[in-house]
Amino acid sequence: MRKLLIAALAVLSTTAMAQTFETRFERPVHDLMGDVVRRFGVRFKFDSNVDTVGRRLPYADFRVRPYSLETTLDNICKYYDWNWWKQSGNVYKIKLYEYPRRHEQEGKLMLDYLSTLYHNKEEWEARRDSLRREVRQRLELDAFLDSCVLGKPLLSKVRKHDGYTTQNICIELTPGQHLFGTIYASTKKGKHALIICPDGHWPMRYRKDEQQRLGTLARMGAVCVDFDLYGWGESEQEVGAAAHHTSRAHVYQAACGYVLLDYMLKNRKDIDPQRVGVMGGSGGGTHTVLLSLLDDRVTASAPVVHLASHFDGGCPCESGKPVQLSGGGTCEAELAAVMAPKPMLIVSDGGDWTNTVPTLEFPYLQRIYSFYGARDQVRNVHLPSERHDFRENKRQAVYDFFIDVFGLDRTMLDESKVEIEPAEALKSLYK
Repeated sequence: MRKLLIAALAVLSTTAMAQTFETRFERPVHDLMGDVVRRFGVRFKFDSNVDTVGRRLPYADFRVRPYSLETTLDNICKYYDWNWWKQSGNVYKIKLYEYPRRHEQEGKLMLDYLSTLYHNKEEWEARRDSLRREVRQRLELDAFLDSCVLGKPLLSKVRKHDGYTTQNICIELTPGQHLFGTIYASTKKGKHALIICPDGHWPMRYRKDEQQRLGTLARMGAVCVDFDLYGWGESEQEVGAAAHHTSRAHVYQAACGYVLLDYMLKNRKDIDPQRVGVMGGSGGGTHTVLLSLLDDRVTASAPVVHLASHFDGGCPCESGKPVQLSGGGTCEAELAAVMAPKPMLIVSDGGDWTNTVPTLEFPYLQRIYSFYGARDQVRNVHLPSERHDFRENKRQAVYDFFIDVFGLDRTMLDESKVEIEPAEALKSLYK
């Protein structure tokens, strides 16, 4: 190791002797990165859109900090609007700058800063109300809703299953563009909890685990409604797949949740307006937080494998509108805190960006909830050995939460009783 370091320094010294002030101490960036590899004993992977060929970096060797690889990479990458990400072992990925993604330390710094803005319930509620107004404005939700047609929904025939029913719903949102979803409803008599279920970026809402989750909650006494992402599923037939990666997808999907919640409360007699939940995973977690913030009728929230102070969602359907600039700068953890003191479950794991929740985002949320004497109303189920998905343990966490806060019937918790319907059966009658 010592010989390698001496050799690396020799290369640097030889190269440095050939540089002058007049040439701004320039070096090919590819060569400099090679020196960094040898000096720090690391490997780099370059994203396909990061090109080092022909690039020359001024003051190249002066950007190297022998005491810190990370500072060295900051000094090199920021010149080109790149960023670095530590992967497994000694491997670092070099990517273009991403506006919704930051390093974990930056998340901590943001939460530390935000925590200085409020020290009691009154100060927090002033901030909360300001965030609600500005997020709504930056999302341009009201202008979008004003453009909506909102004609009479098209409902399929009700399909009966063991302890629940399914029924497809289609609502024209804007001229020629529709909300497509499925209602999973309990067959029990009486008033039921309503749970709006924004979808994430897993393969379509027709997949098995989503049917299991919504069907099981319905069997236990809830009415659940999911819906297609904009430009996915049946929506893709109307607008094309490329439409999903636009800022319109952000407001469109937010409006889908808002419109469905409004329709279900106003038009179904089997809904208890005191028990209104939102629950979704990944990108669906983004819209769980967003709908919980936008609509005060939500009484319980469960974002799954989503929450982080250093990641706002990597798709324009989550961050296409600049809602994170609200209040002079915010993050998902603060937006989620708007739910306080209502019950909220955060499900996290060790295999994605939510790995920081137990030590970073959860303590921050507990502080906000403590302003109301309701610290126990925010919960975290952390699964350190699991990855980014909505598998059995994550579904179980959601079941336990809604059983507790909505009084669902645990004796009906049996995923094997849910009938997995073919995708075609869950599609709307609209053609």
